[in-house]
Amino acid sequence: MPFSRSLEVDASWDVIVVGGGPAGCTAAAAAARAGARTLLLEQTQSLGGSGTTALVPAWCPFSDRKQLIYRGLAETILNASKRGTPHVPADQIDWVAINPEQLKRVYDDLLAEHGVEVLFQIVLAAVNRDESGDVTSLVIAGKHGLRALKARVYVDCTGDGDLSAWAGAEFQKGDENGNLQPGTLCFVLANVDEAALAAIPGRLYGGDPLSPIHAILASGRYPEIPDTHLCHNKIGPGTQGFNAGHMFYVDNTDPVSVSRAAREGRKMADAYQRALAEFAPAAFGNSFLVSTGTQVGIRETRRIVGDYMLTLDDWLTRRDFDDEICRNAYFIDLHATAEEMRIKKKVTEHRFEHYKAGESHGIPYRCLTPKGLRNVLVAGRNISVERAVHGSIRVMPVCLSMGEAAGLAAALASRDEVPDVHAIDTDVLRSRLREVGAYLPEAVQV
Repeated sequence: MPFSRSLEVDASWDVIVVGGGPAGCTAAAAAARAGARTLLLEQTQSLGGSGTTALVPAWCPFSDRKQLIYRGLAETILNASKRGTPHVPADQIDWVAINPEQLKRVYDDLLAEHGVEVLFQIVLAAVNRDESGDVTSLVIAGKHGLRALKARVYVDCTGDGDLSAWAGAEFQKGDENGNLQPGTLCFVLANVDEAALAAIPGRLYGGDPLSPIHAILASGRYPEIPDTHLCHNKIGPGTQGFNAGHMFYVDNTDPVSVSRAAREGRKMADAYQRALAEFAPAAFGNSFLVSTGTQVGIRETRRIVGDYMLTLDDWLTRRDFDDEICRNAYFIDLHATAEEMRIKKKVTEHRFEHYKAGESHGIPYRCLTPKGLRNVLVAGRNISVERAVHGSIRVMPVCLSMGEAAGLAAALASRDEVPDVHAIDTDVLRSRLREVGAYLPEAVQV
């Protein structure tokens, strides 16, 4: 006789947020701040995603080069994060280095302050929905086995759009042929001689012809190092965080693929340390590899199709929207796919001119509302945008701002008899966001 059992069901939540990266943390904090009983589920053992478990060593810019535009909870988190990097000038708000251990506690404290219940080491296992487009429950897996959770509204901050896709939402993935931007496993080198590093012409950045990365590649002795991509930041005394190298054909929705990438990335990080010790011995001769990310840095997977898809033309024209929930000024940052690298294609279509100082575009609320799902919102790199624009909205500062808006919207929708995220009064939402510090200029051009 086959074994079967019913699942324990917890239906005590107004809002459940899945994914504890930047967008998930601000979504959960904003929902709880608005009075919703909020649960955040995270598959690792710490919050913060790219800036903590993936060891991305610096925040992308928080300004439009005239003023800080990612405000509200995003500004709160930036300021708290900067307390962990006292070597960073107090007034610096762009490309600020990250102390990953300290940032974990920043997120812990933020969610505790707002009364969010956080569960670590929880994996989303299944999503149940009804014919009306309502998600009715989530099945999660953890040390307790399988359990079911119910909420009135769900916020998908998984990065890969798992919750939405498994609930049946339409999505796009990669370029027209399904090719994805490469991943990177970031790492940390300690015992670096800072004076010697500062004396290296152009420091290490691959874009500088004097960087030792060119000699490293020309030597042929480090086949694990694939290209000149070599970004780094001082994250503490004698300690450099690296966002370096590319791993191609990495699909974070495929466990086999991402497992291979993790192994490949650890070998790559070791090769970087040995290569730098050989070719820049004054700076790195006594360095050692202290850590690699416990999560592969993923730039691209699914983009959930929402009520509106932000287009390249919207980005190019710096478009405003009457329902915008934040502004964005980051450049279009697309890393060449394996196929583009293979044919040595000049990806000029990926290199759009950066915005001028003071310029930005709006992100409409409708990009956060998946078509066909009534009680689900998305926030983070999985929102509804064309692929080129995804290269701009995928980074941490804008994800923080999107998450705050999604969390507040989820709390507002959860109060209705039949929650419908598509029916939110965006004038009310925008007003409430302004009250808590969001940057939303009054003048819009629809």
